[in-house]
Parts: sequence; C-alpha cells; structure tokens
Amino acid sequence: MRAKEPAGNRGSLAHQVRYALRHPERVPAHARRAVRDAWLRLRYRDHIAYYRAVMASDAARSAEAAVAECDGRLGAHHRGAQPLARVVDAHSVFSHSPLHVIEECFAHVGRILAPGGFFDFTFDRTEGEEHQVLHEDFYYRTRTLTELAARYGLDARFMDDWEQLPHRQSKMRLTMAADRARTVGS
Repeated sequence: MRAKEPAGNRGSLAHQVRYALRHPERVPAHARRAVRDAWLRLRYRDHIAYYRAVMASDAARSAEAAVAECDGRLGAHHRGAQPLARVVDAHSVFSHSPLHVIEECFAHVGRILAPGGFFDFTFDRTEGEEHQVLHEDFYYRTRTLTELAARYGLDARFMDDWEQLPHRQSKMRLTMAADRARTVGS
C-alpha cells in the first residue's frame, strides 16, 4: 500500500469551489456548518469551549456525527499533578486543535511521562501552508510539530509505518530527550 499524500489547503477558496463543483449535494451541509461555526465563534472565544459546543451540537444531531467511524478520541484538559504514564495516546485530538492548545499539551507532557514512556498523537498533515477549516479541522506541517516538541525537551518521531496503513491522519511519537540520551549512553 502506498503512503497517503498530505492534505492541500482545504481552507482555500479555490479548494472549496472545486470540491463544491465535484460534490454539489454536500454544499448545504457545509453551509450549515459555516453558519454554526460563526455563531459558536461569537459565543465562545476559548477554543476548548468552542469545540465542546461543536461536539455537543454534533451529538445532539446524532452520535455518529459526533464521532466519525473508527475515530476514537482520547484527550483531556487537565491542570495540576497527574500520575506518571508509560502509554499516552491522543487520537484525532490535535487535528481539531489550534497550535496554542497543542503547545500547552507539549509543555506538560514531560511532567506526566514515566521514564521510557511515550506520547503518540495523530494530526492532519500538510506540506503546504498550515491552515484550518471552520476552526474545527487544523492542518500542520510535520516540521512545525517537531520543532514545537523540541522547545519542551521532547524528541518527535514521524511514524512512517503509520502512513503505510489506510488512515486519514498522520502520526507522531514524543519521548523525553533525556530518555534518548540515556539509551544512547548505555
């Protein structure tokens, strides 16, 4: 199986027009989402509160709309001390998060990971301009996330093997830079 291609700028007007011409039956649903997005953005300035409202709106419509097929999400917005963890996974969380939310998470990952532990996460990847669609779907370059992780003493590894499988998202693994140094030194 061949690796998937990273997304182009799905937020661009050109992409939206091409998509609408190919799928005219989807235009009314997109228009409803755009109106809902504008309304919720006015009510909720904080992205976490905004996205909770998006998910509540989707869940009120149908459970399937709230969580896509084969899309298990794990993530939490915590403050304070947490126990050390060996396996942490955020599936389809960062694809719905602006960069400042991801940065806040990276700032705390080192505090909760046990030695030898790792933090895996999926994200929507682009090789072009980073962008978002309706404040719900965010597309990042691998380099952006790798450099952000390094600022917090984390090593980031793009998981090429994940790309070989039929996933819609890309995946990275974070470990503490000290763990890598300890492994190399032994």
